[in-house]
Amino acid sequence: MKVKLIKIVIIAALIGVFGWANGLWGQISASRGSQLQLAAESAVLLDASTGEWLYVHNAQEPLPPASMSKMMTELLVLDAIEQGKIHWEDKVTISAYAAGVNGASMQLLSGQSVGVRQLFEAMAIHSANDASVALAEFTAGSEAEFVEQMNARANKIGLSDETHFANATGLSSRDLDSYATAAADGETIMTAKDVALLARHLIKSHPEVLKVTKKSSAGGGSKAANLRTTNEMLPGQRFGTKGNDGLKTGYTQKAGYCFTGTTVRNGKRYITVVMGTDTPEARFEETKKLLAYGEAKS
Repeated sequence: MKVKLIKIVIIAALIGVFGWANGLWGQISASRGSQLQLAAESAVLLDASTGEWLYVHNAQEPLPPASMSKMMTELLVLDAIEQGKIHWEDKVTISAYAAGVNGASMQLLSGQSVGVRQLFEAMAIHSANDASVALAEFTAGSEAEFVEQMNARANKIGLSDETHFANATGLSSRDLDSYATAAADGETIMTAKDVALLARHLIKSHPEVLKVTKKSSAGGGSKAANLRTTNEMLPGQRFGTKGNDGLKTGYTQKAGYCFTGTTVRNGKRYITVVMGTDTPEARFEETKKLLAYGEAKS
């Protein structure tokens, strides 16, 4: 009888120990991000070196990416420069469409002459729509032709069939209805995975782009003396994060607030994508959660 009682006590004690240990491990796992919950429609975390997806949430649903689609505009412009089709020192004559397009801008004027480098920095740093249109028209002859090149390049680098580019800026078709020369082939949509893959391809093909995207401001146009970065995760900004050197924000009413970031932590480069947050702050707050999750997993 005593032996049975002792066995029961031992078994109960072991159950208690295992239960405590399991609870502790659950707390540790939660603290390491296994229960990561993001206030975003879609999100991914990608190891840029290995291509490993460290976190995915609703990552294959096509959503409006807003100005994050400008990464494709950047890629094609950099390709054209590398191939000698255009040059950093070239002067671009600004069209009425480019000067009048909605949203973030460098306040260009129709007929004004502006250098390719200045336009590129305004687009990449300040997300200037007028600069994006001007570069698209200069590179391909028209925005419509440029959009054909965008979609062809998307196919070539292996983006999914869910992704479609409709213009050089990421604006909605409604924003462009009044411009006769604007590309008007539906709406721009991308999956979070495709956004991350585009960012990775851009960085690998043209690593020099990070020298631009890590800047806190760009030179302005005729009326704007200083164009501040829209990336508030750069060191020194409101959500400054060590190791962040890009990459692209986005916002439209349909897209919500979006952000593609690239950050180096402990020698490893991460690419983060957050789509469809409710506030400009949330896109950076959720990105910080992704980075913490990635570090905990490494």
